[in-house]
Amino acid sequence: MSRVIRLLKWLTILTIATALAGLALVLGLREWVERRYSAQIYESVEAMPPRPVALVLGAGLWSDGSLTPVLADRVATAADLYQAGKVEKLLCSGDNRRVDYNEPAAMKAYAIRLGVPEADVVLDYAGRRTYDSCYRARAIFGVERAMVVTQRFHTARAIYTCEALGLDVVAVTADRRVYAARQVVWKTREYLALVLAWWDVNVRHPTPVLGEPEPIELSRID
Repeated sequence: MSRVIRLLKWLTILTIATALAGLALVLGLREWVERRYSAQIYESVEAMPPRPVALVLGAGLWSDGSLTPVLADRVATAADLYQAGKVEKLLCSGDNRRVDYNEPAAMKAYAIRLGVPEADVVLDYAGRRTYDSCYRARAIFGVERAMVVTQRFHTARAIYTCEALGLDVVAVTADRRVYAARQVVWKTREYLALVLAWWDVNVRHPTPVLGEPEPIELSRID
C-alpha cells in the first residue's frame, strides 16, 4: 500500500509540475509577443504610417445581421484611416460559411455608410479566423504590406500571425469604447488563442479555404 501511495504522490507532483511548466510557457509566449510587436501597434489614426491596405478582421454579427460593437468599431476605424489618406483600400475579412451569415457584406455596407467608396472596399468571404485572414490576404489578394485593424487585446497576435505568413504589417487599435462586459473573457482566451496561432504557423501549417487569385489593384506604390 505504501508503494501505491508513494506512486500517487509522485504522479501528483509530476502533474502539478507539468501544469506549472505549461502555464509558464503560455505566459512567456504572451509576454514575448507583446514586447516583440509593441513598436508596431499604434493607438491613433493620426500616428499611423501609410500602408496600401487596411486588413479589417471580422468580429461577429448579431442575430439580425448587424455588426457587433467590436466589429463596428473596427470598420469605423478603418473608415477613418481611409478618410485620412492612410490607406487606399479596405480588405474586409470575415466569415460567410452560411448563407444567412455574411460578415464581409455587413462590414462593406457599414463602410460605405461611413463614406468609403464601394470600389475601395474589397471582401474576403473566407476569413473565418485570424490565421485564415492573414493567409488569404497574401495568397489570394496579393497583399504584402498592410495595417491590421482590431482591438488592443488582439493586436499582437494578429501581427505575429500575419508576419509569420509573410506579410509586413503594423496594427492600429480600434478601441472606440469600453467593452467592459467581455474584456476579461477576451483577454483570458487570448492566451490560448496565441498558443494555437504558434502551433499553426510553426507545426500544423493548415491551409484555409482558397480559390482563384484576386489581387487588389492599387493606384499608388507605398
